[in-house]
Amino acid sequence: MPVLAAVGTAVPPYLIAQADSQEFARNLFAEAFKDIDRLLAVFESAQVEQRHFCTPLEWFATSPTWEEKNRLYLEHAVRLSKEAVENCLQQVGIGPQDVDSILFVSSTGVATPSIDAHLFNALGLRSDIKRLPLWGLGCAGGAAGLARGCDLAMADPDSLVLVVALELCGLTFVNGDRSKSNLIATSLFADGAAAVLICGDEAAAKKGIRGPQLLAARSTIWPETLDVMGWDVQTAGLKVIFSKDIPTIVATKIRPVTEAFLGEQNLTRADLSHYIAHPGGTKVLNAYEEALALPADALRHARDILRTHGNMSSCTVLFVLARELNDPHHAGDYGLLFALGPGFSSEQVLLRW
Repeated sequence: MPVLAAVGTAVPPYLIAQADSQEFARNLFAEAFKDIDRLLAVFESAQVEQRHFCTPLEWFATSPTWEEKNRLYLEHAVRLSKEAVENCLQQVGIGPQDVDSILFVSSTGVATPSIDAHLFNALGLRSDIKRLPLWGLGCAGGAAGLARGCDLAMADPDSLVLVVALELCGLTFVNGDRSKSNLIATSLFADGAAAVLICGDEAAAKKGIRGPQLLAARSTIWPETLDVMGWDVQTAGLKVIFSKDIPTIVATKIRPVTEAFLGEQNLTRADLSHYIAHPGGTKVLNAYEEALALPADALRHARDILRTHGNMSSCTVLFVLARELNDPHHAGDYGLLFALGPGFSSEQVLLRW
């Protein structure tokens, strides 16, 4: 089975405290909502203390065109992704020329040639590298990228596969959007990048790389849920679609999907020792805990990443994974990595230490 060798992360330079974000939102949304003080409580209930962005706070008071936003996306996407990849590869002494495939995951900007082509030049990857850009999977993208990377490493056991997830959610902010969805987004979303190295089992044995095995993955998409999450593409850019029903969907649908997936591997929820969840928000994490009957500290890493980094969309679950890998584990421990995204969909990956 493929081996998860290392996870590297990177964040942009502008660190913005939640109190400063809240005051900014008050000034921006006050005229749109008479009950602004009540709505601003979301900044506290989000349980986010700080977030990183590629632009300073005053940039959000401007009204850049989509062209200007996307130019910033390209610039910062390459730089942050490169930093995350270098962080990842250095942990296991692997050079860029050793990588056989790269999957690039993102939903917050557009680039052709895709960002993985830019990384080919920036990192000095081999000219015969296999490239697979994945766009539009939103918050589920990191888990989906991990799953597809596992597929590639399983198909070629002697290969090294690099999965890169990059999101610059701040650049999607639309100043003229005074919707409640946008208000919630200003309290939650952030920027970041993560890279994961996956080794086919033969490659791992040759290079002496150890780590948890990636045993299986499952994708699920539910019918008639297209309007739950996503983008409304407008002249000003990508306007966020964010349904208040997401926690309810988690509470009602995630348990049967999880139990079916585990059943396919002859396992039950009782066999799981570790949970690596995408922290979509506190209500989503609470819904996970209730639906899966999780112990109080099962999602501690997810809650900690949410507190210190906010929701960075696809790469967030990989930040949680990096924290998990620093914990002690017993041989034979099972872990479940999972995330939700547009579609509305679920991505799950089963790990074994």
